[in-house]
Amino acid sequence: MFDTVLVANRGEIAVRVIRTLRELGVRSVAVFSDADADARHVREADTAVRIGPAPASESYLSADRLLEAARRTGAQAVHPGYGFLAENAAFARACTEAGLVFIGPPAAAISLMGDKIRAKETVAAAGVPVVPGSSGSGLSDAELAEAAAGIGMPVLLKPSAGGGGKGMRLVRDAAVLADEIAAARREARASFGDDTLLVERWIDRPRHIEIQVLADTHGNVVHLGERECSLQRRHQKIIEEAPSVLLDEATRAAMGEAAVQAARSCGYVGAGTVEFIVPGSDPSSYYFMEMNTRLQVEHPVTELITGLDLVEWQLRVAAGEPLPYGQDAVTLTGHAVEARVCAEDPARGFLPSGGTVLALHEPQGGGVRTDSGLAEGGEVGSLYDPMLSKVIAYGPDRATALRRLRVALADTVVLGVPVNAGFLRRLLAHPAVVAGELDTGLVEREVAALVPEGVPEEVYAAAALLRQHTASAAARPAPGAWADP
Repeated sequence: MFDTVLVANRGEIAVRVIRTLRELGVRSVAVFSDADADARHVREADTAVRIGPAPASESYLSADRLLEAARRTGAQAVHPGYGFLAENAAFARACTEAGLVFIGPPAAAISLMGDKIRAKETVAAAGVPVVPGSSGSGLSDAELAEAAAGIGMPVLLKPSAGGGGKGMRLVRDAAVLADEIAAARREARASFGDDTLLVERWIDRPRHIEIQVLADTHGNVVHLGERECSLQRRHQKIIEEAPSVLLDEATRAAMGEAAVQAARSCGYVGAGTVEFIVPGSDPSSYYFMEMNTRLQVEHPVTELITGLDLVEWQLRVAAGEPLPYGQDAVTLTGHAVEARVCAEDPARGFLPSGGTVLALHEPQGGGVRTDSGLAEGGEVGSLYDPMLSKVIAYGPDRATALRRLRVALADTVVLGVPVNAGFLRRLLAHPAVVAGELDTGLVEREVAALVPEGVPEEVYAAAALLRQHTASAAARPAPGAWADP
C-alpha cells in the first residue's frame, strides 16, 4: 500500500477519498485553489497544497501544478476523483511518466473509452450489444443524414467526445435534422474542442442502467451489480438506486457479463462503470451506451448493497494487489437510493444558487449516509460543479430505503444557500417513482408538478415563529438589568 496519496480534486469526493485514506493509515494530500483555501477537504487532509487561483483552468485542471504538488509532498500516487482530470488520458500518462501511480485505468483505456465511436466498435467486437447507429468516425453532415435515414426517426445525435448530455440532440423530424446537426456540432466544439458526431436509434422511454466493474492487474474482472440511473433532468442524473427493480436475475447476470467483456476489451484496470440503455418494455434488449473510466458519483449505493469500499479497492488494485474474490462471492443485499443535493433553486427554473452556509445539518446513521464537502461558514459560488453533497439511504427493501431517504432529505439543512432537497423529496414521493416505473424522461414530463408555485405555507409559518421569537427576545431585560417588579 502507498504511504502518501495526493487527491487531485475538491468538494465531497475529495472528502470521501480522504476518509478511506485515513482508515487505511495512508497520508493524504489535498490540493486547493484560492477559492477553497478554507474548504472542508483542505481541513480534513493531513496536508494541503495551494495549486493556483480560483479558475479551474489555473488550478484543478492544471496537470503541471498537480504533479508539482505531488513531488513536493512525496506522494506516490494520485487519486483523481471524478470530473476535472479524472478521465484525461494525457494526465494519466503524465502521472506515470513522473513516476506516480495514477489510481485509475491505463491511459490507453481512458483514451479508447473516451471516444464513443471507437468504444462502440471495440465492445461490439467483443460481443457486447450496441445501439444501432452510424459507424466510423469523422462523418460529414451528409453521411450523418444518410445514416439517420437508414436508422429511421427518431434518432439521437451525440458527440463522440465528452459526456454529461452536452451536444446531444433528439431528432424526431427529418426536416430539422440538418439544423440539429449544426447545433450539436457547435455545442460539442464549444464543450469538448471536438465536433465529431455519431447518430443512434432513439429508444422511447428508455431506462439508464449501469454496471459497476472492478478489475485488477492480474487479469481478474468482476461486476458488482447494477445501478438504476433513469431519474435525470437535462441528461444529468439526480437520483440513483441499486439494484434496479426492472432486472431479473438472468438479465442482471447477462448484463454483468457484458460489462465484464467490455472492460476486458479495453484492458481495463480499477473501478469503472459500463452504461446501458434499456427499453423498459423489454429489459433483455439492453444496449451498450458508454464506459465511464473513473469512480462514479453514485458509487455509494453499490457500496451499501455489497459491503465493499470502492475507493479502498481502487487503492489496493493500484498498489498491485489481486482481487481476493471471484464473481460467485459477490452478493447484493438490501436496497440503496442516493439523491444529489445541488446549489440550485427549482422555484426559479433551477438557476444556480450560492452564498454562505450559515447553518448546516447533514443526517448520518440509522441507514442514512451523507457524503459532503460542506462546512458551516463555507462559501458556495458558481466556479465549480453545483453538487454539494449526496444523501444515501439503505434499507432491507426498496420501500424502506425510499422512506428513509425522504426523511433524511427533510432533515438536511443548508441555511444560506438554496438547494434542491425539497424537489428531490417530492420526486421520491411521485407515484411512478414509488412504483419503480421509471424512464429518463419522467422528471422532465413531471417537473412542473414537482415545483410548487409561490411560497410554501410552512415558510410563512417558520417566518412568523422566527419573528415572534425575535420580538420576545428583544422584550426580555438583559441579564443583570434592573426591572420594576
